[in-house]
Amino acid sequence: MTQAEIKLCSLLLQEHFGEIVEKIGVHLIRTGSQPLRVIAHDTGTSLDQVKKALCVLIQHNLVIYQVHKRGVVEYEAQCNRVLRMLRYPRYIYTAKTLYSDTGELIVEELLLNGKMTMSAVVKKVADRLTETMEDGKTMDYAEVSNTFVRLVDTHFVQRCPLVPATENSDTGPPPPAPTLVINEKDMYLVPKLSLIGKGKRRRSSDEDATGEPKAKRPKQSTDNKEPIPDDGIYWQANLDRFHQHFRDQAIVSAVANRMDQIFRSLPVGYNISKQVLDQYLTLLADDPLEFVGKSGDSGGGMYVINLHKALGSLATATLESVVQERFGSRCARIFRLVLQKKHLEQKQVEDFAMIPAKEAKDMLYKMLSENFISLQEIPKTPDHAPSRTFYLYTVNILSAARMLLHRCYKSVANLIERRQFETKENKRLLEKSQRVEAIIASMQATGAEEAQLQEIEEMITAPERQQLETLKRNVNKLDACEIQVDETIFLLESYIESTMKRQ
Repeated sequence: MTQAEIKLCSLLLQEHFGEIVEKIGVHLIRTGSQPLRVIAHDTGTSLDQVKKALCVLIQHNLVIYQVHKRGVVEYEAQCNRVLRMLRYPRYIYTAKTLYSDTGELIVEELLLNGKMTMSAVVKKVADRLTETMEDGKTMDYAEVSNTFVRLVDTHFVQRCPLVPATENSDTGPPPPAPTLVINEKDMYLVPKLSLIGKGKRRRSSDEDATGEPKAKRPKQSTDNKEPIPDDGIYWQANLDRFHQHFRDQAIVSAVANRMDQIFRSLPVGYNISKQVLDQYLTLLADDPLEFVGKSGDSGGGMYVINLHKALGSLATATLESVVQERFGSRCARIFRLVLQKKHLEQKQVEDFAMIPAKEAKDMLYKMLSENFISLQEIPKTPDHAPSRTFYLYTVNILSAARMLLHRCYKSVANLIERRQFETKENKRLLEKSQRVEAIIASMQATGAEEAQLQEIEEMITAPERQQLETLKRNVNKLDACEIQVDETIFLLESYIESTMKRQ
């Protein structure tokens, strides 16, 4: 991993789980797999704290473990999975757009907790939805359960591996660490649960549902708790399925932008005649980007999506956009020219781009120093004499994509640090604002008059309120920038992964 990736992992772990988990996680990222006692010794952390940190990391699929020879258990960080925490808001928003608020909260709970049973998720989400409803209305468990099943059916949520029953039944000494397995056919098998009930509203900590103070309530025996119907069956968000959805949407959006007028003239729904459909498919297949390909002519031919070419086109468009923003439109013209012609000498670049020699040379060297383009030497003679060597400019898209991905990681780390700095600088004011909001909420619950509420609100002065608005605006901008950079990261990662699979 590069230093930029390690730094970003460190910031994400600290923001989500705190300093101790961050220290253990980053140590494993830097050193690779290590046993428990070595981790404790190298980090100067107590065994108990290391165990708790590892439990958190394993719960969230950020660390895996393996039993080696002599029964030694070693722990290894999943760096790519740590970086996926940056994409959590996007996963949650996607669930909201596809499955409304219920789907949003289900995915949010699974991401926040790592792994949960279906019954626990349903009850928690029903309670949260009930809190947002008007008085007298509640969310039924069955409705949440149905949305959960739909998420599983579309593979956005999947089962976690389990300890096999045979391992539990052995009478011998337990293994140093359990072996988790799952059959592929069981990954999306939902247990038959009869979850009956409705969401509950949170009540005052001093009273129970009947309104009696805590002191008067008789202690209930913990032995009478009902068994959990799906105990031991845990679920997690399937991030690969979300990535597949993001990839598909990016390709659809790119085609729609390229053929905007065509798509606008399509009839609503899927009621398209064969003749019209053939025209659209032919148009897509003949497009120079080759997002859609055609093979054979029997039965009208077979149309396929060229995923690799589509991802390559999206990555190339991203690189072109960055070059234009960073170096200007004339540099972007040269970049597109080299992309199109594959290999060009400097004189050819000047002639084709119709740019003066001095300017063209400066632009080429600028992009060369930033690794957006490469220089290939082809000697005419074995001595590699400069006068007898061709110097050809070319664009290595894979190399440029990796360079840009590295810069994106640095950019996101800088954005997170800036957001943390802004929050820290205004910590006192934020705490004061939270206290005032808590007092107002408490007074509203007890039926306070408008004049009293107004008096409390005036505890925050006009300059302080303006400062809070500025802070909110800045933090929102930084959050939006993080999400936008992550969209670029996703496209570049998808292209690099696709290219590596083909090699």
